[in-house]
Amino acid sequence: MTELGYADEQNSSNPGENEIFPGGETEALQRLNLTVTNRKQWVAKFEKPKTSPNALQPDTTGLSPYIKHGCLSARTVCHELQTIYDLYPNQHSKPPVSLHGQLMWREYNTLMGYTTPNFDRMIGNPVARQIPWDNDPMLVNAWKTSQTGYPFIDAIMAQLKHTGWIHHLARHAVACFLTRGDLWQSWEQGALYFEEALIDADWSINNFNWQWLSCRAHFYQYFRCYSPVAFGKKTDPQGNYIRKWLPLFHKFPTQYIYEPWKAPLSVQQKTGVIIGKTYPPPLVEHTSASKANMSRMKQAYDAANGNNNTMDVANVREASEHNINSTGYAPSSSTARVRNHASTTTGSDSSRKRPKSGK
Repeated sequence: MTELGYADEQNSSNPGENEIFPGGETEALQRLNLTVTNRKQWVAKFEKPKTSPNALQPDTTGLSPYIKHGCLSARTVCHELQTIYDLYPNQHSKPPVSLHGQLMWREYNTLMGYTTPNFDRMIGNPVARQIPWDNDPMLVNAWKTSQTGYPFIDAIMAQLKHTGWIHHLARHAVACFLTRGDLWQSWEQGALYFEEALIDADWSINNFNWQWLSCRAHFYQYFRCYSPVAFGKKTDPQGNYIRKWLPLFHKFPTQYIYEPWKAPLSVQQKTGVIIGKTYPPPLVEHTSASKANMSRMKQAYDAANGNNNTMDVANVREASEHNINSTGYAPSSSTARVRNHASTTTGSDSSRKRPKSGK
């Protein structure tokens, strides 16, 4: 297995965490029975948006790795769901939010991936809006390695690293954060990492979701943005998910756990979470960064719509940067956006200012 790029389980830093999804058809059928067949009412009422992205155990069926690897047939799951729906005529949830709807999304994604040229990239993709993303490897690496300074985002990425799986809505949160929400990095970077890290990575589904979340295609309400603070609080106000995947925060007060930079220095020192030393300050200030990115996205949309969605990327970038400079937002060059975790940004880059640490 090590020759295929998988880590040696004996050397795992989190023993047992990578065994959440034991492989094989027998395990798949047992899980189908446990999470679907024996939970008929739960299946009938299931709505994906009402599940929790930061539950301590998978809050959905957990069948995606088995379907992806061929241990379980999507048709078998579909028939099992229909058997349950027949018990609740006109009383069960409907697509697209139902479990049946999730299978429909899977098939639709596969169709899109098969019929769309260059589906895994922006250039040469006929359904793609050409967005002038930045290219800052330091920001992308901070996102990958749980160093964004936002504990909710970092905890999700830590779970992904240790288990190979994260909830669908958690994928939404970190994808939005990397792209249009905060860091303005290309969705292609995120899709490539997910392809490597996810145990249930499916090429068509993965690329479709990243295009959707970055508002590059399929979904266009770019003014709707996931907050790296408020979204996690909705389903885990105590921050237990953060404490599980970021052990450094084990004793951190609930009051500050989603925004640790707001904690007084005395609290930081007492708990060992010292902003700028043991944990980084936020890479960006979410409110100002997201607003500035919405402006950039609008410029890209306007440019694309004015030329049948085929405007050259360079022209889109020029239009976008003109708007950025006119609002006092820093130019998009990588060098202008490199962040030093030990210091606070100053100067004209007001939209990228980090919150002050508790000093």
